[in-house]
Amino acid sequence: MTEEPYRWLEAIGNRREYIRDQLKGGTPVFAFSRPEGILLLGVGHVRSKVFEIYDRHAFAALGHPVDIEKVRQAAIEAAHMEGFSRSAQDVTLRRLISFALSATLKNSFEQIFSPPIMVEAIFAELGAAPADDVLVRVHYDGNHHYETSGTVLAHSEPKQEEAAGSWLRENLKPTDSLAKVATACLTAWQGLMDEKPFAELTVPKEPVLQLDGKTVEAALLDRKSSGPDHYRTLQVNKLKI
Repeated sequence: MTEEPYRWLEAIGNRREYIRDQLKGGTPVFAFSRPEGILLLGVGHVRSKVFEIYDRHAFAALGHPVDIEKVRQAAIEAAHMEGFSRSAQDVTLRRLISFALSATLKNSFEQIFSPPIMVEAIFAELGAAPADDVLVRVHYDGNHHYETSGTVLAHSEPKQEEAAGSWLRENLKPTDSLAKVATACLTAWQGLMDEKPFAELTVPKEPVLQLDGKTVEAALLDRKSSGPDHYRTLQVNKLKI
């Protein structure tokens, strides 16, 4: 009996290593708080990586497509239940993440005899001003943190994620256009895929908004929208500098 806790800890360690191995090579997703709203962007192979959740909420993720869909459905259900029992304005990421999604992911991760949910995600909540926006980085095991810098990305390698985030924060200003932000994302994406040192990267002066053989997907939680639904998809190659 005394060996059981150690066996469980070993199993959890193996499970974590397995998930990280499965997520290797997954293409990152990005989110930025801007004057226009919150920009979300993902690069992948046809499959969607950016989704609407509720009136002021969106979600972007990398991972297994089935697991991404599980998390999306869980988030939508939790948001609509909250909106129905309270009001649309009472739907907040702090409640959704803390009381629903984080617990779901933690329970899935710790149930060692069932398949894990293999997802690294970003959740976004639009505020009245950029300072009121909420960006949350959520991991496959339910751990999460709130990003206050207005720039966040999800990637399978923590060290590379941190380096890319620092580079983006250093090279982007609040006054930069959405096209420049998207170009910086794709530059960071290329650096991550090629494993280049970020000190060697620079944001091109001309917009680079397409990648050969890849799907670039973007959406904006539009701060200027007059209706309750602020989410709209963007055609990246038509963004203007």
